[in-house]
Amino acid sequence: MLVVFSAGVAPGLALLSYFYLRDQFEQEPIITVCKTFLMGVLITFPIMFLQYVMSTEGIIQGGFLNAFVSAALLEEFFKWFVLFLAIYKHAEFDEPFDGIVYGASISLGFATVENILYLAVNGVGFALGRALLPVSSHALFGVIMGYYLGKAKFQNKKSQKRWLFYSFLVPFILHGLYDFILVSEKNWIYYILPFMLFLWWLGLRKVKHAHMLTQGLYKNNIQDKNASI
Repeated sequence: MLVVFSAGVAPGLALLSYFYLRDQFEQEPIITVCKTFLMGVLITFPIMFLQYVMSTEGIIQGGFLNAFVSAALLEEFFKWFVLFLAIYKHAEFDEPFDGIVYGASISLGFATVENILYLAVNGVGFALGRALLPVSSHALFGVIMGYYLGKAKFQNKKSQKRWLFYSFLVPFILHGLYDFILVSEKNWIYYILPFMLFLWWLGLRKVKHAHMLTQGLYKNNIQDKNASI
């Protein structure tokens, strides 16, 4: 069981450390990041319960609805709702890049529990594939969600609602496409590999742009301070 737990936790912690250390300015308090990760852990259970009910009661049928409703809609909405409710107005969320750290954190909390449960049932032989696909994809959905939350918080108020909407919509669509490929294509491996490459390209591009937004915020703050002297 220790092997299963270690294999289940390792990729999530590695990816979270990677995105956390990419913060070139004021890194977030470890305790706040850990709390956000724990929120991701806790929302796993109501999500899985709702997915179980939908499956056993036949509420959602067909690959498309399973991908976009049972998986993408439930999982991304819960993550988005908790981030918006508990983190968006938090005092520690004080720069655009912070959204990426917290988005990755809550997503990886969810992905880690899901990964442990899967490996406990199916064995650690699937650990590498799980790390490269489900865990990585959840991390990137969280990065993209957090990027748009960061834009919403630090851009002008006129466009705030639009960026908040994107912070849910874009991860939802990407997550739905990811699951739809897995459940509907016999030769899914030929489709999921280019999709994951695109997802990494998009996620890292958002990371780079979030750095630029944060750098611009710091420059503006310095200029405002100099102007007031």
